[in-house]
Amino acid sequence: MSHLFRLALRFGLIALVGCGWAMAAFAQPATVKDAWVRAPAPGQSVAGAYMEITGRTHHWLVAVASPVAARAEFHATTLDDGVMKMRAVESIELPGGKPVKLAPGGLHIMLTDLKRALKHGEKVPITLTVLRGDRASRAVFTVQAEVRGAGPAPAHHH
Repeated sequence: MSHLFRLALRFGLIALVGCGWAMAAFAQPATVKDAWVRAPAPGQSVAGAYMEITGRTHHWLVAVASPVAARAEFHATTLDDGVMKMRAVESIELPGGKPVKLAPGGLHIMLTDLKRALKHGEKVPITLTVLRGDRASRAVFTVQAEVRGAGPAPAHHH
């Protein structure tokens, strides 16, 4: 190989790696911390998923899916006349740089019609779709949420 060809190959490889890093940063528009799923009680076919998510810039969570459930939705729990109520929400706003907590008793993800039992300690893939701030593009990424012990859950009424 000629010296010039090897030099061009090196620069091309450096540029390709740099583009890969840039695309990876562009592909994941948010960071996620402490993703977990509450293990359902025996016989239950629903589970709540929780995490702290921070958008790099202003985004919206607009879809969620998991291979362990037939359906996944964003939900909000509210107190209405002394009764806790849970309802599906279309999207969750992610203000740029500010963490949004998906937690029991508040915003969360509902995994419904579970396809199998979830085991304590296993990792459950949860795929999130984000509508970018420009409202013209979307990004999809998957987080691994650890299944944690059941324990008392707030009552939900639809």
